[in-house]
Amino acid sequence: MNASKSGSVRPFKPSNWPIAQLPGVSSQDQSLLETCGITTTRELLRRGKTPEQRQAIAQELGIHLQYVNKWVAMAELASVPTVGCEYCGLLLHAGIASIAQLADLPIHRLHQQLLRVQVAHLQRRDLCPSVDEVTRWIQQARTLTKG
Repeated sequence: MNASKSGSVRPFKPSNWPIAQLPGVSSQDQSLLETCGITTTRELLRRGKTPEQRQAIAQELGIHLQYVNKWVAMAELASVPTVGCEYCGLLLHAGIASIAQLADLPIHRLHQQLLRVQVAHLQRRDLCPSVDEVTRWIQQARTLTKG
């Protein structure tokens, strides 16, 4: 988080991304989502708040509900500014599917989960986000869950 000289933290807003930037959304998926008016992560979250709404989106697009659920979870995680589209997929692979879940995790436990995922899937320990980054994610998630 950014802090001014007085030590106060500047407020932030949940991030909003073009739907094409969500990991795992193919150009065909993007076109389908755009046909029903979903072009951003914010719009996907607005239209997919409840299980019934997500089911309606899946039916409208003619796709399996699991894809819509995955996209909504990633869009929610991507709304944390320091997570964004860059790390929302990693968090989902690590078993984190919501901002509330992210906010409740101890920092070092989440970091270890992420490290396991990185090593298991990519054999690249060096690509794991730092403890400082994970700390910022959790702090911002906590702020978003309060507001």
